[in-house]
Amino acid sequence: MNLAVYDLSGKQVGTYEIDPAELAPSVNKQLLHDAVVMYQANLRQGTHRTKSRGEVAGSTKKLYRQKGTGNARAGGRRSGTRRGGGHIFAKRPRDFGFRMPRKSLQAATRMALAARLADDEVRLVDSLALAAPKTSTVFGLLGALGVGEHTVLVAPEKHDDNLWKSARNIEGVSVSPVGDLNAWSILRPRKIVMTTAAIDAFRASVKAKVKSPASRPSSARKASKPVAKASVARKTTRGE
Repeated sequence: MNLAVYDLSGKQVGTYEIDPAELAPSVNKQLLHDAVVMYQANLRQGTHRTKSRGEVAGSTKKLYRQKGTGNARAGGRRSGTRRGGGHIFAKRPRDFGFRMPRKSLQAATRMALAARLADDEVRLVDSLALAAPKTSTVFGLLGALGVGEHTVLVAPEKHDDNLWKSARNIEGVSVSPVGDLNAWSILRPRKIVMTTAAIDAFRASVKAKVKSPASRPSSARKASKPVAKASVARKTTRGE
């Protein structure tokens, strides 16, 4: 597929060819779901706490005698079934965080970007270099690209302080270098704006991390065959 490349003024200056299958041959929705749940769980502070019946204020005296009143039997006022009583299953601070295998998260990141490319939700610009912080420049660029009304992720090749200062006051816009992207940061916004240098860096990292069995050295493959033959020979000798 060919993606249009724009400049800072929103004018098309070229095209960029990329195949989403190069990043991920297939998209595993369950893996993406698991990765997003992990990132969201790790964002939870887990500082919630409520009081049990032993911690709320109130008397422990029995409200009325057990029998003879015609009412249901009742204990103290701090019971969880009464207004002002404690929580029956009181919440306590806890850590909701957990981790997934590193290679699974890397695969999820590649699948997320491949899915956004296939859905035509990525816009490319030749450069996002700004001489000085200028919010109006970034705001005008997003409007020219047709993504100004959506939540947007701006992904340069590396951190740019001027770009970050220019976009931080725009509602719904976040800036993250391509090296810090993950499945959650890619799937969260409606649109993505990347530089050509950033997507080149992402493709280079994919080629470096994804290694097929065919890429193993031929010497390593040849060395494994005599070992297998020797084991078969030992089995034959023992059988005799």
